[in-house]
Amino acid sequence: MTGTETVVLREMRWWDIDSVLELERDLFPEDAWSRGMFWSELAHARGPGATRRYVVAQEGERIVGYAGLTISGAESDGDGGRGGDSVRAADVQTIAVTRDHWGTGLGSRLLTELLRAATAFECAEVLLECRVDNVRAQKLYERFGFETIGVRRGYYQPGNVDALVMRLTDPSTSVNPANPVDGNGVQGTETHG
Repeated sequence: MTGTETVVLREMRWWDIDSVLELERDLFPEDAWSRGMFWSELAHARGPGATRRYVVAQEGERIVGYAGLTISGAESDGDGGRGGDSVRAADVQTIAVTRDHWGTGLGSRLLTELLRAATAFECAEVLLECRVDNVRAQKLYERFGFETIGVRRGYYQPGNVDALVMRLTDPSTSVNPANPVDGNGVQGTETHG
């Protein structure tokens, strides 16, 4: 088992896409994201109007994990916060860790960074979908306080696998009970640019 003490979290950039795609295809062969999907996400991750936060976990020259978050509601929809009852919410798009880093706490570090980003974006809640057969991920999310609020039938295609919809209210109060991260956590630009 590999420890995470030599793993650095940093902002994902375009030059990471090939390495991330390799890991994506290994871990999610049936429903892997495409190169274009990652390019599209990263196009919205920088600058004053940023609505995404993507990070990679790097050990030496190797990408050993990645995670991404998108924001919706109020200011991120371009209305300058004048959305009336609209509340900002975050949606965890992806979290992945190489098999040789499973059980090391790296998934917790990545999720902690996404929750920090959600807090910086002033999100009132964080949502995600998780495969019903991915018990490892479900346990991770539950440790952080996520609760199942529904099921999306046949969400993951082409395998027609259901997804649990999970929600965390007030990400600013969620802490990682097993593996807190000291310092600012991630190298790179600020969340908003």
